[in-house]
Amino acid sequence: MFVDGSAGFDTCKRIVEAVLFASAEPVSEDALRQRLPLEVDLEGVLAALVEDYGERGVNLVRLNNRWAFRTAADLATHLRIEQTVQRRLSRAAVETLAIIAYHQPVTRAEIEEIRGVALSKGTLDILLEAGWIRPRGRRRVPGRPLTWGTSPSFLDQFGLSDLGDLPGVEELRSSGILDRSGGRGAIAMRQEDLIDEDEDDEDTDDDQLPLLEEDYDEDESGPEDPEDISEIRLED
Repeated sequence: MFVDGSAGFDTCKRIVEAVLFASAEPVSEDALRQRLPLEVDLEGVLAALVEDYGERGVNLVRLNNRWAFRTAADLATHLRIEQTVQRRLSRAAVETLAIIAYHQPVTRAEIEEIRGVALSKGTLDILLEAGWIRPRGRRRVPGRPLTWGTSPSFLDQFGLSDLGDLPGVEELRSSGILDRSGGRGAIAMRQEDLIDEDEDDEDTDDDQLPLLEEDYDEDESGPEDPEDISEIRLED
């Protein structure tokens, strides 16, 4: 569509405004000139539109020799949309969380022993990021391995008042799975083997972060099992 030479300045402003509004992409000045008479001062039209929209919620801005309407930068915080994202844990993460919950405090090696496969670095990272596990201290054994336990957020997430409310605890204990003195899946959890174990619910101090990062960099002895996607369900 071309406009004859009789089009006034205000009409040209409206045309440019309409073209920019209807375009899904920024429009070049050459494309805008094709919509206007040759004698029209396109720079003047654009400058007038910039001024008109200067105090509005939408501004006319220049983007690499192209023009487009954009929401005002100072309104960004009012336009932000917060959306709750439901995240699912992999099968490996679910198994690891269950082992930590029932056997805590437990080391990486002990988790791997129970699962029968090497634990990928990302699995603990995911649980730590979710706030469901936390460091519990180091064992007084060679290598001083870091132990892990659940956090207060874990109890809140699954509606538990304490760890004794975990489903099937008594059944697992009676079957020997949680027998800490020996047997299949058992782990020696002597209190004297731990140092600096946290008894409160406070988060890890900042000065512990380099220590944790060092632990994450441990080499993996084998591949992780396939990451089948599973939902966490706690059922009696």
